[in-house]
Amino acid sequence: MTETRVLMMTSAVAMAVAGVATSFLPQELLSAVGAEPGAAAVLVTQMAGALYVGFAAVNWTARGVLIGGIYARPLAVGNFFHFAIGAVTLIKLALATPAPALIGLTAPYVLFALWFGRVLFRPPSR
Repeated sequence: MTETRVLMMTSAVAMAVAGVATSFLPQELLSAVGAEPGAAAVLVTQMAGALYVGFAAVNWTARGVLIGGIYARPLAVGNFFHFAIGAVTLIKLALATPAPALIGLTAPYVLFALWFGRVLFRPPSR
């Protein structure tokens, strides 16, 4: 199994889990990270869940595609920016509010950002 196949499958599963959780448990997740579960926050959380499920579907269907260098570049760029920007945002928030749930969410974002960065900026390996 290639590195990018494992990456795409792993990220798809992680985003599917996040998407289902944020779609069906928004109040509980907001409370876990110390946010007030008001109507607007719940709506935004559920909409983010829809984005996660969509991104998971894209990554799962692209799991067999050669990725790296110029190959499937839009897919690698989209994933890299999602995870890199998310990682920076979560790191800033975790430093300000060190909730265990927030720290647990930050670690996978950092790992996926580094992994997609590696895939994006290197030629593909077969």
